[in-house]
Amino acid sequence: MVNFRINIAFVTVEITALFETTLNFCKNFICQNTPDFSVEISMDDIDYERKRSYEADIREGRSHINFSNEYLETLAVYRKIVEVLPQYNAFLFHGSAVAVDGVAYLFTAKSGTGKSTHVSFYREKFGERAVMVNDDKPLILIKDNKAFVCGTPWCGKHNLGNNIISPLKAICVLKRGSKNVISKVEFGNVFDIIIGQAYRPQNPKNLLSFVELVSKLSILTNFYELSCNLDPDSALVSYSGMNK
Repeated sequence: MVNFRINIAFVTVEITALFETTLNFCKNFICQNTPDFSVEISMDDIDYERKRSYEADIREGRSHINFSNEYLETLAVYRKIVEVLPQYNAFLFHGSAVAVDGVAYLFTAKSGTGKSTHVSFYREKFGERAVMVNDDKPLILIKDNKAFVCGTPWCGKHNLGNNIISPLKAICVLKRGSKNVISKVEFGNVFDIIIGQAYRPQNPKNLLSFVELVSKLSILTNFYELSCNLDPDSALVSYSGMNK
């Protein structure tokens, strides 16, 4: 067993894990703060993640990968954390977030659409002005009547992310297209995908907190749809469109 604390979205979580690799996985977020809450992982939690992984592969027609206990523990830790985080004004959102000049842009889409590729064009076009917040599973935080995007250790297979919190400028839903065209949309037009890309807690109390946070988010940020190809200039189109 290994015990340590991390700080994400201004919340300190004490983690009791089975494997040292989980501590190493979270090393950039380690802190010594007084914990707000704690999570403890058992083999039952790891087996649950293995079952979910298998069921997802069957459902989506993928070849099954037999993940290690160590990897599955990292998933179990995050699941237990994000189940509670809505009580602390934050929730998990599946997307890729990049900050330009300290302001974050969050891109989301169905898996395989190319959100990580699109964000890589930001780093190509804006150079050092562009900093990855999180390439896969950032947190959205509502604080002081403002929306923020927060880095976490869970930042995708390429480990692209940083321990930073940036004000959220906009959320952009990507779609494949032959031309690069961006348009501002009402929250209702993208409600289904926003809800579908967020982690919805199982506990009714936490779920209610999550719903309240999404409601606040709907009026605290702007929403866009981007039809894009794999041209690096698509980053300039989306950035310009979200800064008119």
